[in-house]
Amino acid sequence: MKVIICGAGQVGWQIARHLSGENNDVTVVDNNPELVRRATDTLDVQGIAGFASYPDILDRAGARDADMIIAATHSDEVNMVTCQVAHSVFAVQRKIARLRAQSYLDAIYSDLYRRDHLPIDVVISPEKEVADAALQRLAAPAAFDTESFLEGKAQLLGILIDEDCPVINTPLRQLTDLFSTLRAIVVGIRRDGGLFVPSSGDQIFAGDECYIFTHTEDMTRTLEIFGKTQSKQERIVIIGGGNVGLAVAQALESRTERVRVKMIERSRICAERAADALDRTIVLNGDGLDSGLLEEANIATADAVLAVTDDDKTNLLASVRAKELGCPMAITLINDPTLVPLMTPLNIDAYINPRATTVSSILRHIRHGRVRGVYSIGDAEAEVIEAQVLGTSPMAGQKIKDVDFPEGTLIGALMKQGKVVKPTSETRIEEGDVIAIFAMSEDVPEVERLLQVSIDFF
Repeated sequence: MKVIICGAGQVGWQIARHLSGENNDVTVVDNNPELVRRATDTLDVQGIAGFASYPDILDRAGARDADMIIAATHSDEVNMVTCQVAHSVFAVQRKIARLRAQSYLDAIYSDLYRRDHLPIDVVISPEKEVADAALQRLAAPAAFDTESFLEGKAQLLGILIDEDCPVINTPLRQLTDLFSTLRAIVVGIRRDGGLFVPSSGDQIFAGDECYIFTHTEDMTRTLEIFGKTQSKQERIVIIGGGNVGLAVAQALESRTERVRVKMIERSRICAERAADALDRTIVLNGDGLDSGLLEEANIATADAVLAVTDDDKTNLLASVRAKELGCPMAITLINDPTLVPLMTPLNIDAYINPRATTVSSILRHIRHGRVRGVYSIGDAEAEVIEAQVLGTSPMAGQKIKDVDFPEGTLIGALMKQGKVVKPTSETRIEEGDVIAIFAMSEDVPEVERLLQVSIDFF
């Protein structure tokens, strides 16, 4: 497939990395020659320096015979015009645009993106994706990472293993014997900075970060077995009243169970806008690093603090200060993945990476066939792929033990006729089953071959 990616920033680079690694013909366009050079030097892609919305630039990038264009520059308007030019001048079939401004995303204006107006097939909103991720983190406060699969019936949990974890130094195969009715599988372990897919003989040690697939009904029990307690989140302090903070506050207000929310926003204009848009949330205008203001927000009695300003260092420091003042849990928004290793020494419980959530969302719309969802793990180290098994798949009708899976993959969950079952080596994979597979990045192409899922749209 021939794909043009407009914008060579963090998101564009990651998408290019995924697609070029799967033997697609990828061209990257950006008006910053340095970013284009970085992409062409490190990836198997072509690069064009120039404004993506200019017809001559798209022509040079090969738009005349491109199958898809992904507009992920920093400007909403450039992304929109790029899709329009790609449609009107070059008849590109599939157009994906990243749009940030909430006004463009309002449902009452959705007609704007019809083919006879602004022809955008898929609109990706990073702020909405990040707000959804934040709400998921709040739903599973004991986990540093979480994502739903199989129609919400299965959960992927990222859990930091503490010294008092009841199952440390226990081989994984023994966990199956000890908890025979538990529908949970350890699919990934990060140890000493490296992520790997464990075998049945591997043990869990204190300090490990474990990725665990569990049936949603067994989530609380799974957390308890791995030494975590699930507490209700009734008092939340949000630091940052921009689009993400506002979306989270509005979602919390709309819940049937009562959640008390307080928001701290530095900009008076943003604070007033948030106060106008919210009904029950108390909005305080001031600096989220100010200890006095945090105390005024009753941070010591809050169940969690959510730091979602547009500055990573502010989010980190505000989280540290909130924990210092007695808040038991801090969730932090981090754009720069090089700051993630600071999470553990700074005692921050969970983080949200907007790049990873946006990349996952775009990949979900790119991969075709029967792929229903893609979730990126860490700094694109691994992926969880949810897909329906086709009759043409080499795995259809086979027992799991007889399928030639790559070494860096593991089936985390399986849904048969709407019911989630825990996969074992004897489980037979049938046509129509939906599976969630944890795969290291280098093994994703082989997993897609096994699924007989083409990345081609046509």
